[in-house]
Amino acid sequence: MKEPGKDPLESRGSDLPSFSLGVRSSGVLLHLTSLPGRFGSGDVGPEATRFADFLASAGQRWWQMLPIGPPGYGDSPYSAESAFAGSPLLIDLEALGRDGLLRPHELEVAEPFPEDHVDFARSRALREDRLARAFAAFKRRRDPVEIQAFEAFVADNQSWLEDWALFRAVKRAHGDVAWTEWPAPLKYRDPNALVAASERYAGAVDLARFEQHIFAQQWRSLRVACAARGVALMGDLPIFVAHDSADVWQRRDLFQLDAAGQPAVIAGVPPDYFSATGQRWGNPLYRWDRLRDEGYAWWIARLRSTLARFDAVRLDHFIGFVRAYAIPASSPTAKIGSWQPGPGAELFDAARAALGPLPLVAEDLGVVTPAVTALRERFGFPGLRVLQFAFGNDPQAATFLPEAYPRDTVVYTGTHDNDTTAGWFHDHGGHASERSLEQITREQLAALTYLGGDEGEIHWSMIAAAEASVADLTIVPAQDLLGLGSEARMNRPGTTAGNWGFRLRPGELDEATAERLGALTQLHGRAPHEPEDEEGGG
Repeated sequence: MKEPGKDPLESRGSDLPSFSLGVRSSGVLLHLTSLPGRFGSGDVGPEATRFADFLASAGQRWWQMLPIGPPGYGDSPYSAESAFAGSPLLIDLEALGRDGLLRPHELEVAEPFPEDHVDFARSRALREDRLARAFAAFKRRRDPVEIQAFEAFVADNQSWLEDWALFRAVKRAHGDVAWTEWPAPLKYRDPNALVAASERYAGAVDLARFEQHIFAQQWRSLRVACAARGVALMGDLPIFVAHDSADVWQRRDLFQLDAAGQPAVIAGVPPDYFSATGQRWGNPLYRWDRLRDEGYAWWIARLRSTLARFDAVRLDHFIGFVRAYAIPASSPTAKIGSWQPGPGAELFDAARAALGPLPLVAEDLGVVTPAVTALRERFGFPGLRVLQFAFGNDPQAATFLPEAYPRDTVVYTGTHDNDTTAGWFHDHGGHASERSLEQITREQLAALTYLGGDEGEIHWSMIAAAEASVADLTIVPAQDLLGLGSEARMNRPGTTAGNWGFRLRPGELDEATAERLGALTQLHGRAPHEPEDEEGGG
C-alpha cells in the first residue's frame, strides 16, 4: 500500500513526462482485458508491464486501450456502470497478495481459464470474491497509514465516489437489475431512503470505495511504469453513458428521460457500413440545455477524471458534439430517427478554460458534416482515418487513402469495431458478413492493386502503408500485428453477444514481431524522441 498523498484523480500527472499528439509516432491498440493472465482476463498487473516492454522494444510511443470503467450490459467497456469509476475487474490480484491482503491459497485457480478468450462470468466471480477477501484483510489489519490513505482518497473523490459506491451496493443487493426496477424510494433517490440504504449496505459501500482506492493506486503504478519506458497511454471516452449507470441514476435531470426514468429517445446512428438497419445503442441523450446552465460542470469533471489517467484521450463519436441521432425509444431499429444539436464549441471552450490544453483525438467517423470538421479544427483535435475504409464503396473512401491525410491525423488499419485486417481481406461473405461477395472481391483487388505485396501478409502491407503515411500518428490493433482472422475480432457493432472477449496468448507478441514493427517504425521516421523534449498535446 502507498503512503497517503494527493489522489491521482486530482492531478493531470504533472510529475510525469508530457507526450505530444503532434510528434510523428506510432502505437498499438490493445485493451487491458485482452492481455494474458491467470485470473481469466488481463489487468494492470505484470502482463501490462510486459506489454509496455514490448511497445518500447518495437519503438512504439502509444498504447491505446478501450474505456476502463466497470463494464455493464454485454460486458461492453462502452456501456460502463460509471463514467468516473475504474473497473475493479482490472485490479491486479497478485499485487494484493504481495501487499499481504490475499494469502497464497487465495491466489490459486482451481481450474485454468481459457487463454484465447475472456470467460467474463467466471472471471468476474473469482475477482469479486478475492477483492472482498482483500477488503476483509484490510479491515482486520487496521494499519493507520493505509487507513489514512484510504480515507484521503474517499474525501478527495466524494463527488462521484459516494453515489457510485451506493449504486454498486444497491444494484448487487437487488440481483443486478437496472436501477429503474429498484424500489421507488431508491429509484427516485428519496433522501431518507438513500440514508437508510447507506446504513443497510454499509459493508458493500465500503468495499466499493476500497476497490476504487486500490484501482487508483495500481493505475498510478502502471502509468509510472509506462512513462519510464517512454510509452504514453491513450484512453477512450464514449460521448454517451449507459442508462443503467450511477451517472444517470445520480443526475436524471441531465438526460432525456420520461417520468419513470426510461429514455424518451436513445442514441445510435442511421444505416451505415456496419448495419443496414443502423445501430441502436440504447444510451440516453443529454439535456444540453441543463448542462449549459451549469457551465458544463459535469462534463468538465468527466474530462478531468479521464485526462488524469491518460496522456491523451480519443473522443468516441465526435460528431455527436455537433449533432446526435435520436431514435424513438420504442423503435426496434435505427432506421427512424432525427438529428438533435449538440453543444458544439461551447463545451470545449468551457473545458479548455477549466482544464487548460486538451490532448484529445476526435473520432470523426460517420456522417462528417462541415460543422464537424470546423469544430475539430477550431480546437486542433486530430481526426481519424481507417485504412480498411479506403478500398470500398463508401462515398468518403478516397479520404481514407494515405495520400489524402492531413498531418493532424491518427490512422488505423482498423479499429475495435472493424474486423481484423486479415479477417476483412479474407472474408468469404455469407450471413455474418457486412459485405456482399461481389463487394469483398472488389475491395480485395483494390487493396492489392494499391498496396502490392503478398495477400498472405496483407496485414503487414496495410501496416506499412499506414506507417509510411504523412499522418502524425499510426495505431495498429495488436491482432493485425499477428495476422489474426475474424475469430480475434473485438466487436461487431449492432450485436450484443460474443464481443470484447479476445485475448492474447502468453508470449504471442514475440521478439520477432517487435523487431519487424520496430524496423518499419524506424524506416518511416516514427521512432520515439525523448519524452522530456516534447510539449503537451492540445
